[in-house]
Amino acid sequence: MDDSKESSGVSSSHPALFPDLVAGVDRPALRFGDLALTYAELAAAAGALAAGLDRSGRVAVWATPTAETAVGVLAALLAGVPAVPLNPKTGGSELSHVIADSAPLAVFAAPDDELPDALGSLRRIDVRAEAPAVPGPPLPDEPAPDSPAFVVYTSGTTGPPKGAVLPRRALASTLDALADAWQWTADDVLVHGLPLFHVHGLILGVLGPLRRGGAVRHLGRFSTEGVTRELASGATMLFGVPTMYHRIAQALPGDRPLAKALSGARLLVSGSAALPVHDHDRITAATGCRVIERYGMTETLMNTSVRADAEPRAGTVGVPLAGVELRLVDEAGAPTTDPAEVGEIQVRGPNLFTEYLNRPDATAAAFTADGFFRTGDMAVRDPDGYVRIVGRKATDLIKSGGYKIGAGEIENALLDHPGVREAAVTGEPDADLGERIVAWIVPDDPARPPAATALVDHVAAQLAPHKRPRVVRYLAELPRNDMGKIMKRSLHE
Repeated sequence: MDDSKESSGVSSSHPALFPDLVAGVDRPALRFGDLALTYAELAAAAGALAAGLDRSGRVAVWATPTAETAVGVLAALLAGVPAVPLNPKTGGSELSHVIADSAPLAVFAAPDDELPDALGSLRRIDVRAEAPAVPGPPLPDEPAPDSPAFVVYTSGTTGPPKGAVLPRRALASTLDALADAWQWTADDVLVHGLPLFHVHGLILGVLGPLRRGGAVRHLGRFSTEGVTRELASGATMLFGVPTMYHRIAQALPGDRPLAKALSGARLLVSGSAALPVHDHDRITAATGCRVIERYGMTETLMNTSVRADAEPRAGTVGVPLAGVELRLVDEAGAPTTDPAEVGEIQVRGPNLFTEYLNRPDATAAAFTADGFFRTGDMAVRDPDGYVRIVGRKATDLIKSGGYKIGAGEIENALLDHPGVREAAVTGEPDADLGERIVAWIVPDDPARPPAATALVDHVAAQLAPHKRPRVVRYLAELPRNDMGKIMKRSLHE
């Protein structure tokens, strides 16, 4: 056992999730605006909170994009207490469901946060993002790898949100596999402006750098000016969702400092939804850099990624990460053999969640007999292993005229039309075809939207006639959630 672990009181029987945090090294760890903390300061602040937590329960975290959220989450992880991140924008009914289902003993919040009535029954613990004046007790022993780290609630598109229980081994497995794929080291400084109640912004964007011993700079709120400032002053990596990269692509032609800053980044990563090929191409043309994509879910953390040392192929989410088994299956559950055949993605590995909290029925239904998780995502796989997502089984796989058609490729074709700013594709019942393809279009110029016939012909010329939209509908904007994903069910509502 080394001296740093002896002095912290942390047992060496299980490897630490955050070795540099346990060691309390004097190196930058995180920064939110003007507030910056070293690993030593972060360990002291989180350790003081951890000392008062009981491993027999859970703690909710009012997950605003602040340093207090990061400190609160780390306190729970150091204490071995499962954290339940709460989206501050969640409505009262859904928030009440999450609290009743997860039954936390307390809620962490920044001192100035106003909490809703749904949290009124919980003991409030104020989080301060600063080292205490008096050193606290030694850090608790490191919990076992299979012990729960988080309960993260899914979006609840088919009923009330379900709490996915993520073990500590899933965090370690995913973050280490991404370090391998992205050549992620302690020298990297990550910048992002993502929410901190979800896997992307919290686990990848905050805990990822801390596991590596690097640093994270959070913008508080995404802006191209913030991206320019941080990348121009030492940040090496950028995480974002397609909405953010779309804004970057739009700004680049008239923003030379942004183009210069992006061109100096070591890695640009997009996730949470597919990045349109058109935006890929615009960013590469302006900066010489490629955005790489990865694929994951709340229940699985990360499954695949384009590697930093491999071909950055737009329109794909790369290859399976180390430790992840991935297969595509047909409707009968048999593995697909034709690379062009669309199949459902199933995955197995140490990155998976253990259960849906209080839902043994849903947990059992989510897994196959041989332990693969049914993702509900549909894809094809290139001969060299690159995975191309075509969409969700429930909303993005359209069965029309005897064909299985993925919405994603039609959306990319529509976005390639100069008159289209945003596009979504869905299916709706059709007496003749089974389902007809519907295109939802946000015009680049609302006063002069492209003609429906021109859009239909554009798709038919790029893809195949049976993939052309049968209906075109125009909108002022597409409905999106906090992570930038298009809420397709809302389109038909």
